[in-house]
Amino acid sequence: MEKAIIGKKVGMTQIFDEAGKVIPVTVIEAGPCVVTQKKTVEKDGYTAVQLGFEDVAERKLTKPELGHLKKAGVSAKRVLKEFALNNAESLNIGDEVKADTFAAGDRVDVTGISKGKGYAGVIKRHGAARLKESHGTGPVHRHAGSMSANSDPSRIFKGKIGAGQMGNEQVTVLNLDVVKVDPELNLIAVCGAIPGPKGGIVCLRSSVINVKEKSAGADISKNPQKASGRNPQKASARNK
Repeated sequence: MEKAIIGKKVGMTQIFDEAGKVIPVTVIEAGPCVVTQKKTVEKDGYTAVQLGFEDVAERKLTKPELGHLKKAGVSAKRVLKEFALNNAESLNIGDEVKADTFAAGDRVDVTGISKGKGYAGVIKRHGAARLKESHGTGPVHRHAGSMSANSDPSRIFKGKIGAGQMGNEQVTVLNLDVVKVDPELNLIAVCGAIPGPKGGIVCLRSSVINVKEKSAGADISKNPQKASGRNPQKASARNK
C-alpha cells in the first residue's frame, strides 16, 4: 500500500538505537493532512488524491483557492499537493492523514526545495577546476575558460556548464529509512539529510525503490576458485 504525507522540516538531531549506535536523523513535522480533492478515472482519466497541510487565514488565499477548499468542506490550507497513489480510491474527501500512517522501518522518498545559494560561478556551482595563480594566467583564475565554440559548430551546446543560479530547485532524496514515529506530536524521524531549510515544506511518500533482503547464503559464491566457494562455512563466519 502506497502512503504519502506533507510535512515541515524541523531540523536534524541524533538517535541512539538499542545497540548504542548513533543514527543521524532529520525530524519532520508530518501532518495532520486533509484530503481536499479526489481524482477518478471516470472524470479525470487517472486516480489521485490532493492533500492539504497547515491552516492559514482565509485572507491569505485567492478566491479560487478558497472556493476550491470550501467546496470540499475543508478549512483554509496553506499547502496543497497531489499524490498519485495506488490506493487513492480508499481515501475520501475530508479524511485525515496523520504521522502514524508511517511506521518505523518504512522506506520513504522525500521531496523538497533545496536551499538557494544565489548567483554562483562554475567552480562553486559545478566543481570546475581553477587556473594556476602565476606565470601569465592573468586575472582569470576562476573564469569558465574556453567554450570551444569555433567556426564549427559556431555555437554553444545546450547543457554546457556555466555560472548561474545555484540551488532553489526541487530535489528528491530516495530510499530513506523511517527511524521513529511520534503520533502525539506528529513527528517522523528519517535517517539522513533531506533538502531545504528548517521550516521548509517537504513531501514524504512510499519509496519507489524495492529493496530485496538478502537470503541466507547469498554472499557465498558458487565459484570454486573463490574462497567462499571452496569453504562456505569459513566465508560465512568471516562475514558475520
